[in-house]
Amino acid sequence: MTPTDSSDTTAAGKPRPGGSYPLAGRTVSRIGYGAMQLRDRSHAESVAIVRRAIELGVDHIDTAQFYGAANGVLREAIRPFDDVLVASKVGATPDPDGDIPLRLAQRPEELRADIESNLASLGVDQISLVNLRRAEIGPGLRAEGDQLVDLDDQLAVMIALRDEGKIGAIGLSAVRADSLRRALPAGIACVQNAYSLLAREDEEMLTLCTAENIAWVPFFPLGGAYPGLPKVTDEPAVRAAADAATATPSQIGLAWLLHHAPNILLIPGTANPDHLDQNVAAGNITLPPETLATLDAIPSRTGDIDRT
Repeated sequence: MTPTDSSDTTAAGKPRPGGSYPLAGRTVSRIGYGAMQLRDRSHAESVAIVRRAIELGVDHIDTAQFYGAANGVLREAIRPFDDVLVASKVGATPDPDGDIPLRLAQRPEELRADIESNLASLGVDQISLVNLRRAEIGPGLRAEGDQLVDLDDQLAVMIALRDEGKIGAIGLSAVRADSLRRALPAGIACVQNAYSLLAREDEEMLTLCTAENIAWVPFFPLGGAYPGLPKVTDEPAVRAAADAATATPSQIGLAWLLHHAPNILLIPGTANPDHLDQNVAAGNITLPPETLATLDAIPSRTGDIDRT
């Protein structure tokens, strides 16, 4: 499948927000939804938010077993005829007593166990896409000690699980460009790294993904979640563009990403129904050439985030 193989509507007949792009062997809307913040709402409210996202044309939802109750919410909220692609990730498990409530789980046997847990909590026989979070680069946890596992060993178990039919496609997260190049023969569907208008150190890797028809699915697309990740919404040029477009700064930051490369897919997460509507509506914003030129000229500045 190539980027030109697209459908204008979802399985439910909804227009695709932001257009479409192939992911894991099918076509999805370029604006999806990240489920991490579902833990901030009650179960009923979370189910309602997911249902609203699907009604708005979202058919790509990103989750993980270590997001707490998110998988259970998706199990109830998503119906078979919705034809939603659910992507999960492995490489970490909850650690409620730790300074950070996660610990890495990078060893092959841990990856397999985590995928089995995801299958059970989602109530499915196959997860359409599983991202291997390598933790090679920041922000967040970094692999060390016995969690420094060779990429080939990890890919071997991921490929075996794909051959067994338990996962449909393999993605990578928090990786350097050299790891992506090593992994290409395994067939990589997407890359998830921290990336935004103000955090573009991975531009070379994005270019490689574009050439290889690999989806680029940035997390922290508006920055701000960690020290050293500047908030896109605080940028004066972004705020000026929002005023000119009668939009919010968040919408401009998301719209810029959609304009920047055809293979960028967005999974903004929110527990606020109004913010969900605004995020999806960003797919309808057209940025004029002069605005794009102004935004493109803003330098990348991720501060002290370690990318080495």
